[in-house]
Amino acid sequence: MADSLPKKFCDAPATLVNDSIDGLVKSSGGTLKRIDGYDRAIRVVVRADYEENVKNANRVALVTGGGSGHEPAHAGFLGQGMLTAAVCGDVFASPTVDAVLAAIKTVTGPAGCLLIIKNYTGDRLNFGLAAEKARSLYGLKVSAVVAADDTALPDAAHPRGTAGTVFVHRFAGKLAEEGKSLEEILERTAAYERGIVSVGASLTTCSLPGVAKDTRLDGAEYELGLGIHGEPGAAKLPLEPATAVLDRMVAVLVAGAAARNLALPSTEFTLLVNNLGGVPPIEMTFLSG
Repeated sequence: MADSLPKKFCDAPATLVNDSIDGLVKSSGGTLKRIDGYDRAIRVVVRADYEENVKNANRVALVTGGGSGHEPAHAGFLGQGMLTAAVCGDVFASPTVDAVLAAIKTVTGPAGCLLIIKNYTGDRLNFGLAAEKARSLYGLKVSAVVAADDTALPDAAHPRGTAGTVFVHRFAGKLAEEGKSLEEILERTAAYERGIVSVGASLTTCSLPGVAKDTRLDGAEYELGLGIHGEPGAAKLPLEPATAVLDRMVAVLVAGAAARNLALPSTEFTLLVNNLGGVPPIEMTFLSG
């Protein structure tokens, strides 16, 4: 069985998330830190300057998080004009309610806190419960916006939050940096989020530490709309030239935009081309061109 497990640079899968956080903080040049006073199960990374430049400056704090294994999300997006705190769960698993609550309590001042939640059941549940506790037990102002940008499955009752979440981070982060109120940030960010569409494609499934690899894409196929946790997408298709794959992805984006009353490509838009984790830079630059 051990021979079938993916090879990884780690000492032990059980400690990888904590070890990774330690490495990120050490390599941040003092810009990031882990919150104190909790055991290692509470994995919250914050801007090192949050006290001065968020809480004491009476700015809205931005808190997000989710399963680890999606780096640089989410701790990689902490900083001025972006996030205040990131809550790190196990690999591909939502952080606990206690961890999210610890993050909210640590960074939230009088201006309040906005939670940015990716549209997955565990994240919605745990972040939602933490928000309720923060309001009822500690009197904190907490609101939430849900990122649901994935358009690969047009009939999905709950579209997934994927790469488009980064745009939400930046948009809300700019408003918070400008000192806008929680109410204004929530309203404008929720409206902005509805204008984001995304789709993914992959040649292989995810490879998790200590877990045997899913072999469903080991043949001469790729998957259009694969989820960020390896969830099945819209279709498995025979391998074809990359330009044909891109044409299919663009068609999904255009249809998804139309469903949200956007008009691509006539509407001005920003394009994000991101790597799901297994594509080398030489291929990414080709795809971007």
